[in-house]
Amino acid sequence: MVATATDLDPDQFQTPALRVANACAALPAGADLDALIAAVRETLGAEDVQHAMTRGGWHRLGGVVGLDGTRIADHVAEWAVTVSGGDIDELMAYVSDLRCFVTRLNGQTHYLVVPTGPAARDYIQIEVEEVQEVLDRVISDPDWFPDSIAEFVDPLDFPRLEPEPVGPARMIFRRLVPVNELMDSSDSGPRLRRFLDDWDRSSAGETSAFCEHWVLSIREYRDQDGDDHLSAKPVPIPRVEIPSLADAEVARGVKLANQIHGFDRVLGYPFAWYFHMLTNPKVSHRLAEAVHADLIGAYAYLPVRDLKVLRDWYNQPYGI
Repeated sequence: MVATATDLDPDQFQTPALRVANACAALPAGADLDALIAAVRETLGAEDVQHAMTRGGWHRLGGVVGLDGTRIADHVAEWAVTVSGGDIDELMAYVSDLRCFVTRLNGQTHYLVVPTGPAARDYIQIEVEEVQEVLDRVISDPDWFPDSIAEFVDPLDFPRLEPEPVGPARMIFRRLVPVNELMDSSDSGPRLRRFLDDWDRSSAGETSAFCEHWVLSIREYRDQDGDDHLSAKPVPIPRVEIPSLADAEVARGVKLANQIHGFDRVLGYPFAWYFHMLTNPKVSHRLAEAVHADLIGAYAYLPVRDLKVLRDWYNQPYGI
């Protein structure tokens, strides 16, 4: 029997990103992280969806609401231009008699990962924003005269209100990135590719999946030709406080061996000091130089596979 268009499940024509976006949109307001993970697992048919980390502390411009919570506008910037024609004097005259609030969107970003294979690059990274709209400020003050629409929309010096919620938090899909595909693209860059290759070659890759300890901080940008690109940088998953090893603290011999092995014990996997040295300015590059000097001398406290990675770095240093 040949299936017709009406017989087929429309979901099979959707990309994984679109399916996850639809799943996020279908979650009820106020849904928590557990509900999000369950929805993504069901949507992708993958039991191995894991919460890697959550990054908060950011906010975006919100809208305009009345004293009773009635929605006046979803986007304060668009509303301000629309009601004033772009003229700040017109805008201030318009809002002088209004009794309402400007809101902001407080957010945190949940990072989910889905392992897809044995290599460091073999995983899918999903980012979902949990956004809560809260009161930010009253819309105007008799003694406040902003110079522009931009200053009105996002003033630097204006009394802020207690961030009382306007409504329940909601989940908003941000992006889904198959890291394997990213690594095969020109957006990945040679340093990021080398970083993940070093993981696979080292004892870290032998004992742990990369996405158990790191995620990629991904940014979108547009080049001079108007083409869209991604940039990515490894970010450690903050389960513990990362030790610091400044230049002046780097030892030699047995003490140095204890330093690097102690660092690894804190982070929970071998050769962790090397990868943090590549990404964290608080972990000195002198560490690798001192370890390399020890290992070509009378000491042997690294596995052979890690020594090969370290020698390659010594011959061609890099950071990311």
